[in-house]
Amino acid sequence: MTTPFKLRSHPSPFKQDLSPEAAAAKKKRDIAAAKTSKRKKRKAENQRIGQSSNYDLHHKPDGTVVKTSVSNNRDVWKHNER
Repeated sequence: MTTPFKLRSHPSPFKQDLSPEAAAAKKKRDIAAAKTSKRKKRKAENQRIGQSSNYDLHHKPDGTVVKTSVSNNRDVWKHNER
């Protein structure tokens, strides 16, 4: 993987440096969020639709899901998400 910036020397450069207490609390929150009925329904829907390296599944504000190109779906500047 090439990046336009230099990564820190870290076992996992994208991992957050959290204290053990904060990491445990985050893990608990993340698991609770993943097990909500809304999240379970979305996971099941994504599995029914299927995934490919050729496209992303884009979740629209109205709740529908459409297949879109990876480059378009991940262009945060174009979609004013930054």
